[in-house]
Amino acid sequence: MNTNWTHPLEGQSVGKAFISYLVPSVLGMLVVAFNFIIDGIMVGHKLGSTAMAGIGIASPVYTLFVAMSLWIGMGGATLYSNAMGRKDITSAKQIFTKSIMLIMLVTVAIGYVAFTFKDKLVYSLGANAETFPFASDYMNIMLLFGFVFTIENALSIFVRNDGNPNTSMYAQITFAVANIIINYITLYVLEWGVRGVALGTIVSASLALLVLFTHFFKKTNNLTFTRFKWNNKLLASLLLIGFPSFLAELGMSVFSVSHNISMDRIAGTDGVASFTVLNYIHGVVLLAFLGLASAAQPLISYYHGANQIIRVQQTIRLATKTALACGLLLLVVVQIGAPYFVQIFGNFSSGVTDNAVYGLRIFTFAYVFMGVNFVMSTYFQSVGNAKMAIWITAAREMIIMIALIAVLPSFFGVTGVWLAVPLSEMLVLATIALYYRKRSLTDRVHALQS
Repeated sequence: MNTNWTHPLEGQSVGKAFISYLVPSVLGMLVVAFNFIIDGIMVGHKLGSTAMAGIGIASPVYTLFVAMSLWIGMGGATLYSNAMGRKDITSAKQIFTKSIMLIMLVTVAIGYVAFTFKDKLVYSLGANAETFPFASDYMNIMLLFGFVFTIENALSIFVRNDGNPNTSMYAQITFAVANIIINYITLYVLEWGVRGVALGTIVSASLALLVLFTHFFKKTNNLTFTRFKWNNKLLASLLLIGFPSFLAELGMSVFSVSHNISMDRIAGTDGVASFTVLNYIHGVVLLAFLGLASAAQPLISYYHGANQIIRVQQTIRLATKTALACGLLLLVVVQIGAPYFVQIFGNFSSGVTDNAVYGLRIFTFAYVFMGVNFVMSTYFQSVGNAKMAIWITAAREMIIMIALIAVLPSFFGVTGVWLAVPLSEMLVLATIALYYRKRSLTDRVHALQS
């Protein structure tokens, strides 16, 4: 154990440290989100709404790979920062090595096994005769080569937690810019269709990975591969702490599949296309909130490992206030700009356009609650309260949302589909408030008894 080593966070105020992580984290995520928007615009204008619907149907596969990288990456990075907070650098390096090896092995295995059942998988995700060819083309590439993206995503988390959020941001910018250029070439020059879009994602992730490798040549780098023995207790801790991040991304697959199936049943292909447009815009917001939570996570994990409780509390207050302000701003912006946001994806039929605008104006109320839920889940995850973090994630993206999307359309039709997420986010935030109220009462009782 190296007790003479000093982490950069030790010399900064909480506010300054939070901003130093917030700006590159959110900016990097917004650049990636901008890439997704440009992606959607190019696909919509070049290939039309059916191709967009096909990509939307296959997108849960992409989301699953992200989920795996976050599960192991966030779990490992949290333990890594906790160890750095304790100044146990040897353990930190072993955690890093185990995490990267694990993510590579797991995602390669999943991708190649799923590829053998590809056609059945495409139909089970909600494809019909129209959308199957597009969804299948996208899925072929992602299943075979998605492990490149998972390694890049996990390494980005570790680089940020190693005190280098700027390099993570540069990697995200590289990914986004490269993806836009490559997709333009594959769509408009080579005319490779949806297959080219998937290929662009893999090539861009490879370039971003090269940017992340530059961190290993910095003097401040602590991410080095080292010998280790598999420790079942450590592996269990890594998987438990990272599980909420896995659930969060897996929940996006549940979100996409449940909405695709509901829209296909109620409004057909046009309904799926309108949801896909909303999902592109929603993806921007999710990445912004993820950037916010990602800025808080290294700080909370390190301060918790160093037993600096006051700094943990200051960080969570800053993050929740920022999330609430962003949610309210997004509510106003989307209410005003919904028609313009939808139009930039292409000249669709009035059925697609009108439903997408209507859905956005209802759906955007979720953002008032969503950002705070993101931050609170990250907080509980970072301090080792996996049970509460899992509840928040599972409830908002699976348990409550699925119950609402199963029931509400029977009474309100398409409106019920759009209402499911806002109501789910609101109810989950209420459970967080009840948890804190109960814990506060328990603390008072214990104080009186002592």
